Amino acid sequence: MTLKLRSAAVSDRGLIRSANQDSVHAGPFLVTVADGMGGMAAGDLASEIAIAAVTPLDVPTPDDGLVDALRGAVELAGERIRAAVVEDPGREGMGTTLTALLMSATGTGLALAHVGDSRAYLLRGGVLEQVTRDDTFVQMLVDEGVITPEEAMNHPRRAVVTQALQGDPVVPAYTVSAPRAGDRWLLCSDGLSNVVREGTLAETLNGYPDPEECARRLVDLALRAGGPDNITVVVADIVE
Repeated sequence: MTLKLRSAAVSDRGLIRSANQDSVHAGPFLVTVADGMGGMAAGDLASEIAIAAVTPLDVPTPDDGLVDALRGAVELAGERIRAAVVEDPGREGMGTTLTALLMSATGTGLALAHVGDSRAYLLRGGVLEQVTRDDTFVQMLVDEGVITPEEAMNHPRRAVVTQALQGDPVVPAYTVSAPRAGDRWLLCSDGLSNVVREGTLAETLNGYPDPEECARRLVDLALRAGGPDNITVVVADIVE
C-alpha cells in the first residue's frame, strides 16, 4: 500500500488588508504556507521568496532525506531574503513565517518544518491536534502559565512573533512522523487560526470530505468572522 498526498489550497486577501502577503504551494509531495510581514510590498516578496525556495522539494525524496531537504530549503530562503534586503535597504524588517510538510517518495515518512505563527494541525481519527508551536510573545505567556490559550486569542500582542525568516539566524522546528491513511492535515496562516476556534476547525475538517470544498469553507468562516487578515488554507489528505 502506497500512501499519497491529495491537497487543495485557497488564499484570500480578507476584508481589511489592501493586499495579500500570504503565499502557498500544494503539490503531490509538498504543502506549505508562508505569511509575509513588513508592510508595503516587502511582505509579499518575503513570502514569495520562501515558497520559491521550498517548492523544488516537491519531488520524490527518500525518508532519510526529508529533514535535511527541508533544512536546506529554509536556510536558502533566509539567505535569499537577506540578499533582497541588501539589494534594497528599504526592505529592512521584512520577513515571513513558513510551515512546510514534506512526504517521502514511498509515502512512509513525513517531515514538518516550522518557523513563525502559521500553523499545522493533524486530524486523526476525528480528533484535531495542533502540531506546531507558535513562535509568538503570547505563546510564551501561555507556556509560562501567565495567560490561558483562550485569553491568547484576544491578547493585544498576539501578532508579535518571536522569530521569522528575515535573513537572520533562526531556530526552526523540525519533526518527523509516520503518515496513516485517513489522516488530514491543515496548514494555515493566522488569518484563519486567530479568528476561528479550534472546535470549529475540527468540525469543518470532519464535515467536508473534499479537500478543496473544505478549504473554501474554512476561508469562508474566517471571512464571516471579520476577515481582519489575509487567510490561507491548505487541506491535505493522506490517501491510498
